[in-house]
Amino acid sequence: MSEDTTALPVQLQEIVEDFTSTPPSERLQLLLEFSEELPELPERYRDHPELMEPVPECQSPVFVVTELRDGHVHPYISAPAEAPTTRGFGSVLAQGLDGLSADEVRSIPGDFAFSLGLTQLISPLRLHGMTGLLARIKAQVDRLAG
Repeated sequence: MSEDTTALPVQLQEIVEDFTSTPPSERLQLLLEFSEELPELPERYRDHPELMEPVPECQSPVFVVTELRDGHVHPYISAPAEAPTTRGFGSVLAQGLDGLSADEVRSIPGDFAFSLGLTQLISPLRLHGMTGLLARIKAQVDRLAG
């Protein structure tokens, strides 16, 4: 488990601090708030979901596509409203990774999901989905950045 969050990019550090400074009994509520803030898909993906990659590690139908523009990563994630846990973590990644460099995204530990302090609140299967979503984004970044 990654305990040293100082190695994370600042925007991810701030998200981790938001979660870890919130009492454990209120962390699921914070994740729900993130789920409501999942950025809308750009029209080019909203109208063409086949351009997005499925994330089979997630129990819910989650799709992701990552763009690299001017050296900056822009992940786009689709998760259904009826899957607030998965949607919340997608939002954490969408907001936390947007605008980072490819190397910054590559440096994020694969077990980043565990640093949010949700392990006692979310099933291992859901945590596996969260790590799968990050792995897919990192793989897309690798393909784009070479």
